[in-house]
Formats: sequence, structure tokens, C-alpha cells
Amino acid sequence: MIKLAKKIAQGAGAIQRRHLGRIKNIRFKGDINLLTEVDQACEKFIIDKIKAHYPDHDILAEESGTSYSQSSDYRWIIDPLDGTTNYAHGYPFFGVSIGLEYRGKIVCGVVYDPIRDELFSAVKDKGADLNGKPICVSKNQSLKKSLLATGFAYNVHETEIDNLDHFSNFIKTAQAVRRDGTAALDLCYVACGRFDGYWELGLWPWDVAAGYLIVEEAGGRVTQFRGTSFDVYGKEIVASNGLIHDEMKTSLARGKVPKEGQRRQELLNIRKT
Repeated sequence: MIKLAKKIAQGAGAIQRRHLGRIKNIRFKGDINLLTEVDQACEKFIIDKIKAHYPDHDILAEESGTSYSQSSDYRWIIDPLDGTTNYAHGYPFFGVSIGLEYRGKIVCGVVYDPIRDELFSAVKDKGADLNGKPICVSKNQSLKKSLLATGFAYNVHETEIDNLDHFSNFIKTAQAVRRDGTAALDLCYVACGRFDGYWELGLWPWDVAAGYLIVEEAGGRVTQFRGTSFDVYGKEIVASNGLIHDEMKTSLARGKVPKEGQRRQELLNIRKT
């Protein structure tokens, strides 16, 4: 299955490379949430390939929603083009994310960056790699010396829980903070030591399913803001090399977080467990 996921991710990435700078149709799913024909073409490509090999498996994909067999233990969680806004503007930081869930647990994940031809992958309990070579998180032990990453949800214009307070706190306590617009690649950069930590609010399962496993298999730590177990169907994520995790939690405790239960109905409608 991991071999298939890698092959499919690379195929979808090839579609992205071919069409970069040639977008003809851009729609808005929200005030600032874009959808292009490339998102749709990549998603169709990925789903068709999975269904050709595993017709009974469930699929959760960003653009088309959820397909349930009602009997499968497996669910593929897909973001066909993570970083659509970047892609639409020609900003070369985007990719493909494919995670596989088995009985409620993520067991393998692949993230592909078609611009740099970097293929990140992980299998549960078997480690993580980049282009076939093992990767591990950084050894930095101090938040003050750490390079962090974050992002802002598409409802940033509509909610008071907008991540700006956390961004401000980390700007004052970390070495630097980056915001590049793709959660999947940000998580992979934590996994291979380019970033020391990452946090964000308001993400969806397809944003984090693959990257979360890649971080953990590279020796990192992934939780919710308060340190509770991470849930890909949850509302918040903090990922780190593990060594600065407690410092990151302390900083996040100073800012606003969603109330317990907020967004839960939307997420439960997706999860349908």
C-alpha cells in the first residue's frame, strides 16, 4: 500500500508540474478558500488509482467528500493539492498528501513536493524517509534557538481564535517563525529537521493525516495544544522534535484555543465512526 501511495502521489505531482502557471479556472469555496481545476484533476487521478487496486476501501478527500463502503477497515485520507493558494499564485510550495487509516489509526503516509521532487513517507513502527533515506527530527533543545512554522485557517477573517496571538507569542520567544501555506510540507520539514516545531488551528484530516505520522516516525512528538493525544479529526496540532514540546505548550497556553466541542459536529459528520 505504501508503494502504491508513493506512485500515486508522484503521478498527481506530475499533473501539478504540468499545469503550474497555466490555471484557467479558479473558484472560491469561501472568502479566501480557492479551488482550481488542478485540485479536481489530481483528486480524480488519486481516487481512480486507489479504487482500481482497492475498490472496497473508504476514501476521505478534500474536494469530493467521503466515499464509504460501510464495511472496510481502511480509509484513504487525501489532500490532492495542499497549498492551493500558493499554486494559484505560482508560489512554488505545494504538494500531495495521502494518508491511510486502518481501524481508526493512521498506518502509512506519503507527502510529495513536485517542485523539489521530494517524497516523504512513513509506515507505522517502521520509521520515516525522504526519497528512500531515513530522516529524523532536529536535536535543538531550546525554543529560543528554534525555527518554527505555522499557518492560518481559511476562517481567519471570521473568528477571534485566529492564531495571531500565538504567532505574536512565538515571534517573541523563538528564533524565527515561517508561514509557507501548506501544513503537510510543514510537518515533513519538522520530521527531517528543517523546522524544530509547528503548530496550527482549524485544520482538517486531509491536511495532517500523512504528515502527522511522518513526524512521529521520525522521532518527533505530535499532540493537541494542551499535550493530550493528537486526533487527525481534532481542531489543533502542535508538532515538534519532542525536545521543545513543553516550551511550545507553555507558549500556546497563553493564547486562545477553541472551546471543547467547537467544530465537533462538522468533524463527527466527516468521521462517521
